[in-house]
Amino acid sequence: MIKEFRLPDLGEGLTESEILSWKVAVGDTVSLNQVIAEVETAKAVVELPSPFAGVIRELHEQPGTVVEVGKPIVSFEVADDAGPAPAGHAAPSQGVTPAGQAAAGEEPAAPKREPNLVGYGAVVESSGRPARRPRIFAPVVEPADAGSPVVEPADAGSPVVEPADAGSPVVEPAETMVREARAGVPSGDRPRSTPPVRKLARDLGVDLAVVPGTGPEGLITREDVREFLRQGSAGQPDAPAGQAPAGDGGERETRTPIKGVRKHTAAAMVSSAFTAPHATEFLTVDVTPTMELLAKLRGTRAFAGLKLTPLTLAAKAVLIALRRHPSLNSRWDEANQEIVTFNYVNLGVAAATPRGLTVPNIKDAHSLTLEQLAEALAVLADTARSGKTAPSDLSGGTMSITNIGVFGIDAGTPILNPGEAAILALGAVRSMPWEYRGEVALRQVMTLSLSFDHRLVDGEQGSRFLADVGAVLAEPGMVLTMV
Repeated sequence: MIKEFRLPDLGEGLTESEILSWKVAVGDTVSLNQVIAEVETAKAVVELPSPFAGVIRELHEQPGTVVEVGKPIVSFEVADDAGPAPAGHAAPSQGVTPAGQAAAGEEPAAPKREPNLVGYGAVVESSGRPARRPRIFAPVVEPADAGSPVVEPADAGSPVVEPADAGSPVVEPAETMVREARAGVPSGDRPRSTPPVRKLARDLGVDLAVVPGTGPEGLITREDVREFLRQGSAGQPDAPAGQAPAGDGGERETRTPIKGVRKHTAAAMVSSAFTAPHATEFLTVDVTPTMELLAKLRGTRAFAGLKLTPLTLAAKAVLIALRRHPSLNSRWDEANQEIVTFNYVNLGVAAATPRGLTVPNIKDAHSLTLEQLAEALAVLADTARSGKTAPSDLSGGTMSITNIGVFGIDAGTPILNPGEAAILALGAVRSMPWEYRGEVALRQVMTLSLSFDHRLVDGEQGSRFLADVGAVLAEPGMVLTMV
């Protein structure tokens, strides 16, 4: 029996994911929950486990393809009595009636959905065979300029063909596109490529008809277009104005598709900036006592092997101050016209990763000791840098911290993480002349930048919160007066 596995919603209502790599090949035998692919959502890289035990019969999408949730990505050949099993559960044993099938003597059950990781998969007919849905191909519209949106085909993994005028919309009959998709090549002599590659070719004045493709089944890649330019092949049209002609030293610009983490971050920041009225306050603090405390703690047995940084103590100071100023740990519920104040803290920490900015959060950070908080921060940073942060850890934050000091920056105006009331930016710790006990001394100084949603937080509340954080960092013993 052939089973199709459709791309599931990997969390938080995400609508698409990019196939980064396949961990299996056609003909491989896989077990239930074996990792078969690595995909990138708008938030994180996720390992995709197999929902079936069986043999891989077809990989519907190539690495680098962005696939909509619900589209088939792989087909399995499984035993006829092998019922579906969600990830994390064993397959039904023999003698157990598979989901969606009627027991002997009973009326056939109504079609049921097979659980697939998150959400549900294809509808199964009473016969046990997966229902086949016709593949729908939408028209492909290529914009004339980079500022216009690109309408992708419904099946992003199928080859898309264009007429000679690449700027015109293309509408292919469904049966023609199905035939081409099954054959793996386009009809006629038109080259196989993807929308971003065709856009790049048009910008650089390259005729794809004369570009050899090195991708799967002759697919023309972005590197093929660039290599064609580097070689200065004969018959290539003149480069458009503003672009470097082939052979004169390379391209004058580089274009990168907006997708994955960068696309999600951009949308979130625009939404936040134009929804929540931001206000930002600054406080410069003598943190010499905090730096001295860090040095002492690093030498204790309790913190042996743990990475202690100013961020660790600043995070603890924030958690203490939030107890006294809960308005900074709240959310504006526009739909219900309510202010939701959280009685817990899921502390977000902005992390710069190779794939872009992410803000994973530490769940229930308010309940952690300083030692537990240091360990949680280390795990969060390592997981984010490796791109393995789970989607659940990227949602549900209640307040965030961003450590811009690691880049040598003193202050800034951070943008709120959507749905949160405040974000604190930590500046660099610098040795500076500072007034200390009536004299000028060389002290360790840091600037704190607090941005908050002025719908939720008044200037007084934001100022008092920032002053409390600064007081703890200026004199850690002040904690005794706050708890």
